[in-house]
Amino acid sequence: MKISNHRVEEIINFIKGLNLDQKFKKEFTKEKIKNILYINESLTHSSANSEINYENLEFLGDAVLRLVASDFIKNKYPYMQVGERSELRSHLVSDQWLEEVGKKIEINSVLVIGNKALRDKSANATIQAQATEALIGALYESLNIVEPIKDWLIPFWDEKSNEVLADPHKKNYKSALQELTQSKGLSIPRYKTIEIDKKHNNPKRFLCSVFVKNRSIAEGTGKSIKQAEKDAASKALKYFEKNVIDQ
Repeated sequence: MKISNHRVEEIINFIKGLNLDQKFKKEFTKEKIKNILYINESLTHSSANSEINYENLEFLGDAVLRLVASDFIKNKYPYMQVGERSELRSHLVSDQWLEEVGKKIEINSVLVIGNKALRDKSANATIQAQATEALIGALYESLNIVEPIKDWLIPFWDEKSNEVLADPHKKNYKSALQELTQSKGLSIPRYKTIEIDKKHNNPKRFLCSVFVKNRSIAEGTGKSIKQAEKDAASKALKYFEKNVIDQ
């Protein structure tokens, strides 16, 4: 894959801006072009290059991310139950979290995206999340160790884990809503979801209504049925904070 001198400089400056240990930043120079190419690949969307893009590195990044997230949780929360660890990890590797990290490192500024995908504003969040995961894969491919990647991600995880654990429902909104309705002697929540857009990357592709005692309590949206149900359950919990339904 050919790469211009300008692009090489752009990637080097991007890596310098990451909170990586200084000794590992030295692995990304003009003399170590192979590593630069890995990073460039992780920042290239398939709409810009159908053959060399971030899809393979995204797959690798997913595996690396889950491994280092598990290690982070084990070390920071040694007494946490396995089920709770799994629940927390789901937030620390989620698309939402990846998108948040992507925004913080300004990954959009170095992404290579084709015009068609660029015009699809609804896909931007998904592309940011995917590219951030691919970047993790590219860092591992370049460095061949996970420690610097984990050290880089720890500040992001500290912030997210504190946020999740401070939430009394730990963001498991569907379970929390069911527990709440049962404690009030109400029926188990029922979810009805419809597809309102065929675009796979649309964050509002699905619309979900949650019913309690055959009454629509709240609506939520998401790019998947699961996300739409979660969003609806979250809004239903907020509804019950201010309203009462008779048994």
